[in-house]
Amino acid sequence: MEIEEKFDAQLEEKINGLVTKKGLSRRDFMKFCGLMAATLGLEASFIPKIAEALTGTARAPVVWLQFAECTGCTEAFLRTSNPFIDDLILDKISLDYHETIMAPAGEAAKLSLANTVSTYAGKFICFVEGAIPTANNGLYGTIGGETMLKIANDVCPKALKVIAVGSCACDGGLPAAAGGLTGAKGVGEATGVSTINLPGCPPNPVNMAALIVNYLLLGKFPELDSLGRPKFAYGKKVHENCPRHDSQWCMKNYGCRGQSTYHNCPSVGYNDATSWCVQADAPCFGCSEAGFWDQGTFFNFDGRYGD
Repeated sequence: MEIEEKFDAQLEEKINGLVTKKGLSRRDFMKFCGLMAATLGLEASFIPKIAEALTGTARAPVVWLQFAECTGCTEAFLRTSNPFIDDLILDKISLDYHETIMAPAGEAAKLSLANTVSTYAGKFICFVEGAIPTANNGLYGTIGGETMLKIANDVCPKALKVIAVGSCACDGGLPAAAGGLTGAKGVGEATGVSTINLPGCPPNPVNMAALIVNYLLLGKFPELDSLGRPKFAYGKKVHENCPRHDSQWCMKNYGCRGQSTYHNCPSVGYNDATSWCVQADAPCFGCSEAGFWDQGTFFNFDGRYGD
């Protein structure tokens, strides 16, 4: 019996309601459920459960903080053309604070954050985008008259889980590159709070969506590696899954960092699997590994190739 035939009438009604609202087909929805299962490394038997989770009514409260960053991580997530990723944001989580897309501003925004943190203390999920300046007690990064460091220390310890989104939030990224004066650090190092890390510049929105789906599906977050990264996305090196693996077109001798970078870019791709760095004939820059900015890109700073 095919998986689609196993859905009960109630679930079918929910799926039909969702796809009708979005003007899409049931097949589109099932493809997304299959993508989430494949990304998380789950068997096809989980697809009906993922479908049920995505059509459920439970909404986890979410606070999304933005610090020293370019907003690229937010843009990667919000501007994906996959129609069901935006549904995760708008319908399946309660995004109670996000400076880029929220309506309130100024004191009203600060009040919104304070109310969410106090009302859902120990229950809300906190996404953090961007590094946190720590030099001079955080003076080099302020929002609404408060330092980013103070805001992070006030909010992050109260969250159910803190998710560092993008390399800047994970390990400091570009703001922490050599020569900087701000003392920028990743959120975990700056606050001492244990984090789930989703490095990348930007992180892949599919992995971000899969993390949310895993929580909706199982009520917990996925298994992590020693650096706090979900194993489903960072369990293998780029080179291991690269289609050019050890072929004559492999760029390992031309600055490609795929042999030392853990990320699922080859299997997931970017822009709805349209392409990724190596597919576009560019070497892997290792953007999901700590300190990649200081290691150079195609050429190292002393003129040598790659590693």
